[in-house]
Amino acid sequence: MEKEHQPLPTCDIMGVHIAVTDMEKTKALIARNLQTWRGRYICVANVHTTVTASRDAAYRAVQNGAVLALPDGGPLSQYSRRKGFSNAARVTGPDLMRELLQDSAKTPCRHFFYGSTPETLDLLRRKIESAYPGAVIAGMVSPPFRALTPEEDAAMVARINAAKPDLVWVGLGAPKQERWMADHQGAVQALMIGVGAAFDYEAGNIRRAPQWMQRCSLEWLYRLLQDPRRLLGRYLSTNLRFLWWTCRH
Repeated sequence: MEKEHQPLPTCDIMGVHIAVTDMEKTKALIARNLQTWRGRYICVANVHTTVTASRDAAYRAVQNGAVLALPDGGPLSQYSRRKGFSNAARVTGPDLMRELLQDSAKTPCRHFFYGSTPETLDLLRRKIESAYPGAVIAGMVSPPFRALTPEEDAAMVARINAAKPDLVWVGLGAPKQERWMADHQGAVQALMIGVGAAFDYEAGNIRRAPQWMQRCSLEWLYRLLQDPRRLLGRYLSTNLRFLWWTCRH
């Protein structure tokens, strides 16, 4: 059996063990552990998921049960740096997916995409085929927007495994995607990575914030301006709670 490489240090943020890392360290760790981590999962954490986990013990256990909980949200890596982890950096889901697709040109990897709509997956397929030569699409599935029956779920797992992927990118949105990965740990024979809206970003449905906003941890504001009706309530609840917690810690 392959030996798992030394895990990254973590910073406890509201009870969630956030990895202290950067993009290059994360990619290297995934590459070294890809076979060992088959059947396991990586969470990409932000302020919303971290605050949600602080309120929900079961969801917190899901986050902490991942082989990595990456700091997608800039405030998480900022807090880690304040606590003495000077090398903590942001690793977003869309950026990680893009980087690993690019790396497929020199390191063969089979990618499976689970989530979103058929229309978005069609756009995503065309984007990958044109922008990432060498990236192998093992399969794409847009599951129904409802709970699957046990029989449907078993058939879906069999379909994913039959495609023999190395990575399964899960774009169901939080907290659904993290719970799905935890529920399928050991059943799906690939490393699962929950990446939220990364399918939409890569397909061109949603624009990323300018780099200066990303550097200033203002990507949440850019997203809010794009979709205020859906996100305003979430951000008022979770962002303010996170700010209050960080002021006290």
